[in-house]
Amino acid sequence: MASHIVGYPRMGPKRELKFALESFWDKKSSAEDLKKVAADLRSSIWKQMSAVGIKYIPSNTFSYYDQMLDTTSMLGAVPPRYGWSGGEIGFDTYFSMARGNASVPAMEMTKWFDTNYHFIVPELGPDVKFSYASHKAVDEFKEAKALGVNTVPVLIGPVSYLLLSKPAKGVEKIFSLLSLLPKILPVYKEVISELKAAGASWIQFDEPTLVLDLDSHQLEAFTTAYADLESTLSGLNVLIETYFADLTPESYKTLTGLKGVTAYGLDLVRGTQTIELVKKDFPKGKHLFAGVVDGRNIWANDLASSLSTLQALEAVVGKDNLVVSTSCSLLHTAVDLVNETKLDDEIKSWLAFAAQKVVEVNALAKALAGQKDEAFFSSNATAQASRKSSPRVTNEAVQKAAAALKGSDHRRATNVSARLDAQQKKLSLPILPTTTIGSFPQTVELRKVRREFKANKISEDDYVKAMKEEIKKVVDLQEQLEIDVLVHGEPERNDMVEYFGEQLSGFAFTVNGWVQSYGSRCVKPPIIYGDVSRPKPMTVFWSSAAQSMTKRPMKGMLTGPVTILNWSFVRNDQPRFETCYQIALAIKDEVEDLEKASINVIQIDEAALREGLPLRKSEHAFYLKWAVHSFRITNCGVKDTTQIHTHMCYSNFNDIIHSIIDMDADVITIENSRSDEKLLSVFREGVKYGAGIGPGVYDIHSPRIPSTEEIADRINKMLAVLETNILWVNPDCGLKTRKYDEVKPALNNMVAAAKQLRTKLASAK
Repeated sequence: MASHIVGYPRMGPKRELKFALESFWDKKSSAEDLKKVAADLRSSIWKQMSAVGIKYIPSNTFSYYDQMLDTTSMLGAVPPRYGWSGGEIGFDTYFSMARGNASVPAMEMTKWFDTNYHFIVPELGPDVKFSYASHKAVDEFKEAKALGVNTVPVLIGPVSYLLLSKPAKGVEKIFSLLSLLPKILPVYKEVISELKAAGASWIQFDEPTLVLDLDSHQLEAFTTAYADLESTLSGLNVLIETYFADLTPESYKTLTGLKGVTAYGLDLVRGTQTIELVKKDFPKGKHLFAGVVDGRNIWANDLASSLSTLQALEAVVGKDNLVVSTSCSLLHTAVDLVNETKLDDEIKSWLAFAAQKVVEVNALAKALAGQKDEAFFSSNATAQASRKSSPRVTNEAVQKAAAALKGSDHRRATNVSARLDAQQKKLSLPILPTTTIGSFPQTVELRKVRREFKANKISEDDYVKAMKEEIKKVVDLQEQLEIDVLVHGEPERNDMVEYFGEQLSGFAFTVNGWVQSYGSRCVKPPIIYGDVSRPKPMTVFWSSAAQSMTKRPMKGMLTGPVTILNWSFVRNDQPRFETCYQIALAIKDEVEDLEKASINVIQIDEAALREGLPLRKSEHAFYLKWAVHSFRITNCGVKDTTQIHTHMCYSNFNDIIHSIIDMDADVITIENSRSDEKLLSVFREGVKYGAGIGPGVYDIHSPRIPSTEEIADRINKMLAVLETNILWVNPDCGLKTRKYDEVKPALNNMVAAAKQLRTKLASAK
């Protein structure tokens, strides 16, 4: 029985690629140094999977930034502003598209389906001249082959690539991206031909858009594309991989009817209903790559249950046609549990990271083939039973409090217009008030202090003193810049979710459980293993200290319940909404304690609310109902004079704007600049928004410093569709990933633009 891995984490067990990328970007190392680190990581991954016994090992799932950007490079679809003149795309052009440069902005970045991973959105139009401009897929296949590992090269499928793209600036929004299919298929044919010549016997096309709600025209594009590729693919075994949700019956029919396709990869963890489609009608002689090992969570697989599922599928598709696989790429989970030295043994026994999931896949394949490792299965069964019965998982008081939430929608008693009037009387803010989103640059020195405190190398008094000095520096800078509503800069926080999870019950933490979010940015998601509560205040001390340093309003900074949920590895033994309500109650306690400490502006970030939206429209309403309700729970008890902010970033918000309004926040700051200000189109189309709103005026994920004129132009576009008295001026997101020599001039220009427009508006009266 064969085994397969859809994809694998790229950063390395100790984030080796992250540090190599940042060293290269900072011009502290060469391109050759970066390439060597990458080659060593790839070699290690391929050899590891080969040693375990995986038959179908992927290549070309490694990336220096993002697999969609890699495909854009492969197709030579470089936007003209980057000045690429042809030939093989190098690092300069590649990273300029991803990060921008001194003269031009980066391409848009958005969430990869409903994950916390981000991809670079291709910008396409009728005039794009596609050409084979990156040989990465072939090079990496040859690289693995030279190491004695025969891999399955992986490409983003042509239809998914187009469906995930957007019309370039200046191209009609109604332009059909699928009309470009005949133009990109010749490049795919070149790549396929080179892979065949290099000795590939299998090829994997990732077509994850098949799990979305697609119309007949979109489904027909898959049929057209693979019919066109059929002759080129002749002689290759072709796997079409889908993941993250069920297939509709129509999509399943389209998938299984594609010409020249040998095998279908299905997510049977999040796509449980797809199993019924397989049982009802599976093409004779085709292979099923059954994704029974969860690629998006860190819980050990229930091997007995998965084996039972596989045996039922084996009876349908045939013994020789069933391949055991992961549900999706392991990119979305941590790398190796072996590196976790501080997790207690009980919780550790419940977990499996990417390296352990590879072993699980192979163990299931061997069991199906009659070579079951009884000791391994027995140990797994013991861990499953331990997790179900452990007293540390359940807190009856928390469960009762969450159950009592039913029956109320937890809205504030006064409408937002009246609240804004009361808040203005208290805060006395100018029109177009300026603020930032929360974090300020995390310097090497700051990280060192946090690291030394965690390692007990410095005392708590020394740590607090250092943090207060950093907060004072950030407060003084904001006062010098004349920002209106200040933040304390979050020097005590390495990560916005991890920080809160460390102080809530029901959470566990890893040392090296890093997961790539985008580029070199990694996050270390907490593990929610049990019922959640707040033992004591979490942020009041720091916010109070910061407020004592200034007479300007100081925002209390919290992460919202939906974002904590969506950016954690969540327990899978109860519905997600129940866990979210528990977190909401914990955050509610914190909000009310901040208010008692005279913090009059409190930001509750819900950066990941849109990210968690189910991929199928039929499931949207239920998710949005409990997600929005969870946010309202956190602040339903505060006074009218307490201003509640929230923040959202890097997703497409237009389709949930009414749910955002229903959150009933006083002010929302929201990503806008990197997505070509498409958020503003909602308001142009007539959506009325009465609360405060701050669409971001510049992209903080790029080192580029926008001019005062550029920011003023952005604000003017906002004023064309939004009332002056509700508009705020702020960056797209927090500033922790930037350097001070980038932050200071950018914020200075932002404040100057706001002042310039205040003067203009005042003179126009």
